[in-house]
Amino acid sequence: MKAIRNAKLLIDDKIVEDKVLLFDHKIVNIVEESDLTGIEIIDARGAYVSAGFIDLHIHGSGGADVMDATPDALETISSTLLQTGTTSFLATTMTMSSEAIDKALQNIQLHAAKVSGATLLGIHLEGPFINAEKHGAQDRTYVQPPNMALIENYMNEVKMITLAPEIAGAEEFVKRLTEAYPHIILSIGHSDASYEESQESFTWGISHATHLFNAMNSYHHRKPGIVGAVFDSDVTCDMIADLVHTHPSTLELVQRVKKEKLILITDAMRAGCMKCGTYDLGGRRVEVNEGKAVLDDGTLAGSVLKMNEALSNMKKHTSMDLVEIVNAATKIPAAKLGIAKGELREGYDADIVIFDENFSIISTIVNGEVKYKR
Repeated sequence: MKAIRNAKLLIDDKIVEDKVLLFDHKIVNIVEESDLTGIEIIDARGAYVSAGFIDLHIHGSGGADVMDATPDALETISSTLLQTGTTSFLATTMTMSSEAIDKALQNIQLHAAKVSGATLLGIHLEGPFINAEKHGAQDRTYVQPPNMALIENYMNEVKMITLAPEIAGAEEFVKRLTEAYPHIILSIGHSDASYEESQESFTWGISHATHLFNAMNSYHHRKPGIVGAVFDSDVTCDMIADLVHTHPSTLELVQRVKKEKLILITDAMRAGCMKCGTYDLGGRRVEVNEGKAVLDDGTLAGSVLKMNEALSNMKKHTSMDLVEIVNAATKIPAAKLGIAKGELREGYDADIVIFDENFSIISTIVNGEVKYKR
């Protein structure tokens, strides 16, 4: 048994002081200060303590990428994320050849449970079932129609799929997955769907939008498109709050409209937590400089955003309070995935992060074990 004391605990959408958090591999209880003899004490020294951050969309970090399709790559990503306060994540693939995707999926299936840092929760398949006209940094050469054969061996591992609902075969694909595999989050992204097409796709089973505003049609007062459809529905959405993919004003707008339906992601590529320089994403050369990752033609190529930086940006540039900001990286994504994480609640997994007022990470705890200390 361990205990965290002298903390500002984020519990039940409030900041609570003068309480002690008890945990082993699960959250055990929140109690008054009392005799803690025989219990390992962690002194937070007045810092904030919340559930660990959850990243639904990350391609890589620490020099490794999910599409490397090696156990070492997954381990590197998992261990590197600890310094950002991220305690669990979805390993996100790219639009590449079917063979390359299958190799990456098989690697996750075989080795996800073996990583020693942040927990690898499953797969986010970003493409290849997208609109080639909105490919972004994805390689349009490998875009293909929805294909169950590509993923049928990995249905337990796949937790999220980003696709374009307007492409041929998408309606049947979405309806089939919604009925047979309700645990899979189906998300509109890399799409040019109209407002009407987007709204219709929500009735099929699409319930989320991937990096809202990016790799999709623009919001226009006569053609509100995907963004307008998301604003007018109860689907969740995620955003890359790096101030490169989205202007601060846009972050404020979306949080005001979507409120508890907004999730923060990083969309980080292998240069995450690394120095500036030349890297690759999905086999394409990427230059990273001053917090911006771009292809040779200037197209944004994922990000180098850290999750704690995303939260800090939301604090600086929006009217959200601290609890709302943290919920967007903990409680809301956990609820979307349907997992017992994301809250400091009795019986939930003891994934915990200790951070200061600037979201600088002091300590990261995964399944009750201290995995990172500043």
